[in-house]
Amino acid sequence: MPQNTSETARVLVVSRESAVLRPLWSIADSNSWQIESALSGWDAMERVQSGVAPHLLLLDVPRGDGDTLHILRWLHRLRPDLPVIVTCFPEDAERKREATRLGAQEVLIKPIDEAKLESALGRYLVSSESESADLDSQNIEHLGPGAFFVSAGPVTQKLRVQAELLAEADVPVLILGEAGSGKNTVARLIHKLSVRSGFKFLQVNCADMPAELLEAELFGSDGNSSVSNGRRNSGKFDRAEKGTIFFDEITEMPLDLQTRLVQFMQDKLLPRPGSDKVTFSDVRILAATSANVERALADRQLREDLYYRLSAFTVQVPSLRQRKSEIAVFLRHQMHKLARHYGLPPREFPFSVIDACQRYSWPNNLEELETFVKRYLVAGDDELTFSELASNPAGNGARSHVPAVQDRVTPPAAVETEEESGPRSLKSLIQSVKYETEKSAIASALQKTGWNRKAAARLLKVSYRSLLYKIEQYHMSASEPVLPPFNGSKLSLQGATLKGNGKE
Repeated sequence: MPQNTSETARVLVVSRESAVLRPLWSIADSNSWQIESALSGWDAMERVQSGVAPHLLLLDVPRGDGDTLHILRWLHRLRPDLPVIVTCFPEDAERKREATRLGAQEVLIKPIDEAKLESALGRYLVSSESESADLDSQNIEHLGPGAFFVSAGPVTQKLRVQAELLAEADVPVLILGEAGSGKNTVARLIHKLSVRSGFKFLQVNCADMPAELLEAELFGSDGNSSVSNGRRNSGKFDRAEKGTIFFDEITEMPLDLQTRLVQFMQDKLLPRPGSDKVTFSDVRILAATSANVERALADRQLREDLYYRLSAFTVQVPSLRQRKSEIAVFLRHQMHKLARHYGLPPREFPFSVIDACQRYSWPNNLEELETFVKRYLVAGDDELTFSELASNPAGNGARSHVPAVQDRVTPPAAVETEEESGPRSLKSLIQSVKYETEKSAIASALQKTGWNRKAAARLLKVSYRSLLYKIEQYHMSASEPVLPPFNGSKLSLQGATLKGNGKE
């Protein structure tokens, strides 16, 4: 991966086929990438060792070739950080699992259209300077446009291993976790690591559609259906052939459709709408729910036979409050992603913000964090961002109530009292750290100027009235011992806000 935006991305292609090389030259030209070709895997090995190392290697497996993949083992030992994409013919698709096990990031089945090939290359070549400094390559795994899996802590590293094992098993999986915790991401990870990764991953949110529409969405409809608009429509089981279907919030699926899903999982036969014919369908089923499964079974929201077929292999996705060591990575990655989306310069997160975010409970998990980052980026107002976030009602699985936050400035003493009396909102945590920073900076400036308040105001670059207001707010006096500078010896008000009612 290029280390900065000015460095040309280099792709080494191992192929003899003009049908593979020709579209690559066109793609590379439009993206300003540099393409080099090697005739064999051993030729590629020599280039990786002796010349300027590529940022990506594209390995084309000839039809019926049984030896080319072995080069992956040596490449992985030589350059474990080098992304490798493998292309192969449909009859060699069975070897996708071996390619993934040997270190390939993706396996693409030919024929591959240019858009799909360009998208696959771009996932590993398009980067920014700030992104490369933030990802540490091993902490974040890209799963597709806008989707990524973070494994920067022991909890998610264990989850990553579990997903890899389940990917090889090719069995139904039930994914459990709170709303917004990333169940969809885990499903995509299992699909990407599986032998089915070259085929489609389709998601169905069972809570989004009424029963009749959901049935047509899954199994298709003939022209006589009330939801078909006079046209025959193929369902997701057809479109996901050899791929994966992910059922989100499976407990919201109507019971009669749950019955049909059980039948499909049992015999793999797909009835044709408007016909007595059935066809064999090879689709992997993944499902998820944020509901209490035992209660859903007791309330007959989930059929027992479906549950037992799904729950033989179960994954528990941790909540964000169980992944505090990863919050800083999430914040920075979301910031750079959203900044690119909105065409804005990314904002840095000062220590006070990261510290408060790590201490916040995040009742709505990753969805709430993304909303917070979006507000922080677009609004450009810390106080407004924290106030709106804290005023959101707690979502499913919240373990602590998020109290309402007053808009007025709360003195430090009140913040301490709030901590003693119960859980604290994100805004109060931010304010607590900001007050320490602010008061320490003011005290240091007053000490340096011998309590000359006008000189201290100039040093702090605030109005004289603003400084007088803050001195009164913090009940500061010349006889008060000076606080040590917060988080270092350098005098700074970064992360602190000094606001007055007028100018000097």
